[in-house]
Amino acid sequence: MSKFFPNYDKSPTVNIKSNGEVWAGWDSICSGIVTLKDAKGARVIALECYPGLHDEQIVAELKARLGGQFYMTTDYMLGESEIDSLVYPDVTDDAIFGYITRLTLSDFFDQQRLAEFTKQTKQTEDPIYIYGPGATLLAQTPDAIVYFDMPRWEGQLRQRRNEVNNLGVNNKELKASLQYKRSFFVDWRVCDKHKKTLMPVWDLVIDTTQTITPRMVSGKLLNAAYAQVVNRPFRVVPFFDPGPWGGQWMKKYCDLPPDQQNYAWCFDCVPEENSLLFKFDDAIFETPSINVVFAQSARLLGRPVHARFGEEFPIRFDFLDTVEGGNLSLQVHPTNQYIREHFGMPYTQDESYYMLDAEPDACVYMGLKDDAKPDEVIAALKDANKGNSVFDADEYIGKYPVKKHDHVLIPAGTIHCSGKNSMVLEISATPYIFTFKLWDWGRMGLDGKPRPINIDHGKNVINWDVTPEVVEKELINAITPIAHGDGWREERTGLHEAEFIETRRHWFTKKVHHYTHGSVNVINLVEGREVVVESPENLFEPYVVHYAETFIVPAHINEYTIRPYGESEGKECATLKAFVRFKA
Repeated sequence: MSKFFPNYDKSPTVNIKSNGEVWAGWDSICSGIVTLKDAKGARVIALECYPGLHDEQIVAELKARLGGQFYMTTDYMLGESEIDSLVYPDVTDDAIFGYITRLTLSDFFDQQRLAEFTKQTKQTEDPIYIYGPGATLLAQTPDAIVYFDMPRWEGQLRQRRNEVNNLGVNNKELKASLQYKRSFFVDWRVCDKHKKTLMPVWDLVIDTTQTITPRMVSGKLLNAAYAQVVNRPFRVVPFFDPGPWGGQWMKKYCDLPPDQQNYAWCFDCVPEENSLLFKFDDAIFETPSINVVFAQSARLLGRPVHARFGEEFPIRFDFLDTVEGGNLSLQVHPTNQYIREHFGMPYTQDESYYMLDAEPDACVYMGLKDDAKPDEVIAALKDANKGNSVFDADEYIGKYPVKKHDHVLIPAGTIHCSGKNSMVLEISATPYIFTFKLWDWGRMGLDGKPRPINIDHGKNVINWDVTPEVVEKELINAITPIAHGDGWREERTGLHEAEFIETRRHWFTKKVHHYTHGSVNVINLVEGREVVVESPENLFEPYVVHYAETFIVPAHINEYTIRPYGESEGKECATLKAFVRFKA
């Protein structure tokens, strides 16, 4: 048997011409800041920050090179106990869930201390550097703005290592999952709101993902790069994570380190979490991919999608690997009404499982059996989670065999999970945190402790009408032929009529024409080694995509083509495309 060589690109980049507006390393960066200060005659420089930075290291590097007087925004915030009280209604006592905050960054500041700051800064003519989240709020009208940015995923890794604090408090020793929850419901929300107001006017932006070797670009260049990237197909940077049920498939096909225990997840296209790599000449600059959504939302998403979802990317593609692993947790997602009333989210996580690969014994658990009684199911789940018994999923939950290229639709309220020995391409709406686990098969998490179970929430949203008749008729392989031509055919594979995302599969040996029809397209190459995406009008350079890679086609591109390329020429390939559906 010939050896398999993975061609999955784990670090996709977007090439941008820099015109020399790139600085690398602290010496160069600080020189660039001083040049900016002198060019603008700036006295007050706001060093605005996203939460989760290595503040002590960064400030030490800046102070050693910039001179002037430094002020920290945290010194002018409310006391820690006051901030804890401020965020408590949104953070709550729940282990996982909170409420999407309506706070703003200014709510974290002590007004009396702000007045004291204004008095202090009037007494000096030296350059004033204000560092931290809300630096522009202290400065009020800064002469220059330098933004220190970082993707959310990097922040989560730092939380797991107990390296960083939540906004305005010293809590780096707090359990990482609780730090993450506070970030998700509060910190990221208030800082994203504030960042959006600064993006049009920031002067310099620093990539702090690598604290020792940071990169800096001009705000003008970065904003131009955000505008350029939506003129072409592009990929965000995937990240991989282990889990208690994780498998071995991604190690082979995504070229991951074989010595790791497993890989459970890959966020292959989740712009809220992923980053984007710009290559400015020879310098790699990492930026949160959500910034593209903030800066270019209408052109990226399409005007109808933007009108409905605002500056959010509503489609998520990720991988769930259970090959040689275990079952996912048995779970259910909240309805739109429930997630809005209880957590402040405007829409829920409708989803689907596309079987990228499957072993002969692969299966999914879906819905209830005909004779399953709600009270008995909930009682059995509660008893099992107390450790008094083992929940017999086969007695209550439908179990269905699946094979490669099957598509399983999962409207909110449907009990479900993928079984072991499956490689799932999960396509869903973006609110990924809102999963109510009902049964975790009696196993522990990677930390050796039980994972949180949410039966009290789950029982309120389970759709008890999803029985075998519904599953077999509406939810598994509800595939409809749409069109065909010379060397290609198109199928509608979902989603369910209750969901807003539609998916189309194209099988092709020749060129296929695609149209965005006013919605951002998210696409994965589900069959074939590589294909090339091209513009019929040569509006962007040909873009090569490899097996299992997810890529984004901005809505305003309108028309593009995909054809087999390289090793796949003359062979049949397949893509799965998702977009926001406007009509049933």
